[in-house]
Amino acid sequence: MCGACLADPPPFEHSLAALDYSFPWDGLITRFKFHDGLDLAPVFVQRMLAAHATDRAAHPAVPQPTWLLPVPLSAERARERGYNQAWELARRLARVLHCPADARLLLRVKDTQHQLALPLERRAANVRGAFAIEPRRRNDLRGHVVAVVDDVVTSGATAAEIGRVLLQAGAAQVHLWMLARTPRPQDR
Repeated sequence: MCGACLADPPPFEHSLAALDYSFPWDGLITRFKFHDGLDLAPVFVQRMLAAHATDRAAHPAVPQPTWLLPVPLSAERARERGYNQAWELARRLARVLHCPADARLLLRVKDTQHQLALPLERRAANVRGAFAIEPRRRNDLRGHVVAVVDDVVTSGATAAEIGRVLLQAGAAQVHLWMLARTPRPQDR
């Protein structure tokens, strides 16, 4: 854990990052996310599975997730892209891990400004109240370990907001699985 996480613990128990968001991966992830690069999904999933296997060996006491939930896109953003890149990762991971993934359990209920367009200190406020659990399915999460799947995590604001929503809905633990993390400036 970093010093910031020790001082202000995030609402997720465990995190897993397959890559740093840096060359050459940053360009490939951008193509995957914004330029119809779905052909890259299998390669990214293999990287995530390798990171997961390494993590399992290093932390055998960390429970396996019982749900994989992709970070949902707004309806407008989903129409623009034609797909949700986090769902493309989650559904492929679920198939290999024999764990259910669901793109309709965690909802985006508020369209927000692109996090990329905002300074780090404004990102948490931007996503506050943006997510909810499908009301008729709240019991599906009670007592379960949920892994939130995302493509890139920079500030962690989106993951933290989703983590709070999942815990309030009764999830026992929330884990964060990301394809890539943006290194902090001091780590570059």
